[in-house]
Amino acid sequence: MSHALTPEPLAATPGAPLRGRLRPPGDKSISHRAMILGLLSQGRTRVEGLLEGDDVLRTAAAARALGATVERLGEGRWTVDGVGIGGLTDPADVLDFGNAGTGSRLMMGVVGGQPVTATFDGDASLRSRPMRRILDPLSRMGTQVLSEAEGGRVPLTLRGPREAIPITYETPAASAQIKSAVLLAGLNAPGITTVIEAAATRDHTERMLRLFGAEVRVEPHGPGGHGRSVALTGQPTLRGTDVVVPADPSSAAFPLVAALIIPGSDVTIEGVMMNPLRTGLITTLLEMGASIERLNEREEGGETVADLRVRASRLTGVDVPAERAPAMIDEYPILAVAASFAEGTTRMNGLHELRVKESDRLAAVAAGLSENGIPHRIEGDDLVVEGDGTAPRGGGTVATHLDHRIAMSFLVLGLASREAVRIDDGAMIATSFPSFLPTMRALGGRIGA
Repeated sequence: MSHALTPEPLAATPGAPLRGRLRPPGDKSISHRAMILGLLSQGRTRVEGLLEGDDVLRTAAAARALGATVERLGEGRWTVDGVGIGGLTDPADVLDFGNAGTGSRLMMGVVGGQPVTATFDGDASLRSRPMRRILDPLSRMGTQVLSEAEGGRVPLTLRGPREAIPITYETPAASAQIKSAVLLAGLNAPGITTVIEAAATRDHTERMLRLFGAEVRVEPHGPGGHGRSVALTGQPTLRGTDVVVPADPSSAAFPLVAALIIPGSDVTIEGVMMNPLRTGLITTLLEMGASIERLNEREEGGETVADLRVRASRLTGVDVPAERAPAMIDEYPILAVAASFAEGTTRMNGLHELRVKESDRLAAVAAGLSENGIPHRIEGDDLVVEGDGTAPRGGGTVATHLDHRIAMSFLVLGLASREAVRIDDGAMIATSFPSFLPTMRALGGRIGA
């Protein structure tokens, strides 16, 4: 299965202000779903701006293994000729998802609802991540788990039913991956599959299902309407369509925060998705006093996008409510870096989901902060960072634990701290932001081996 890449230690050194324009890579969430729904559609899906990181390429390979014809036409330009719901074929080999947690979990939903058998595996990081939260609802829908590693982890083998059983499922945690897996399995169910979530999570699956022709109803649910009830009518005919992938707000977060914390910086980030269920970091940074202007708002790929002009800012600590977590779950590591430059206390509440990401991100962030002399503490599932409004010491070497967001976050720290910051490995950055190093260097960032 996936072998670890040769470690690539990197160091970021403080230097000149960042200046210039950039367009981050295509959104990873949209890219995964474009490949998956292309597989399940009849006809051709054309994708522009696909993120060509390792995670998405693994999903593309899995779609091909399950019967789709997947071709690359040029940079970011792909076509998928699908097989339709019920038309998947058993893959000839193991589906190796590398480090791709989203791709593997969503594709488990696909396989779990179709009459095929497939084995899932990945790298050491993916093998450590819990899959039981996906397998439990799929089992209720008729999926057989033929084999699994201890604790419901990969490698595992699934066999889907001839038709999935439509269910109503209340998610135990705020997770778009759980919701999406159940909805994707429900595509082959003769009836209504409903997912109820106490807090609304990113809604790309619902939006894209509609784009491909499915009937999806979304209604507020629970006290204050903060939750969602998502009902999918099963066994639609999905039609291949054109998908323009907007720039990934999670990738944009790294140059955005770097521009805020490096004095004199002025950076414009183009075409960033402004889906309100993905902009929790921007909301939080604005509350902290960040200078972020939204320019040229427009529609791309069914999503609102905008160019963001970001200028160096004096930040103040804030209290980040737990209910915001689903809208910024991947951005807490880089927010912790921003908080270390802010004046006062920043409390990030309700971060349980960080413990089951590519690494235990809560522990990894705390260890990285310690290495660089940044006062902080963990209180239950909350992370508290103390800043005095000046640049922290830096000078540490951070263990990334095969986690691309930990790697990029602490390289950003090193661009603005008093001393250089090193990471033990930057090889996995390619899973989500293959052009991160040349992009940051082009803006003026000093990152090297």
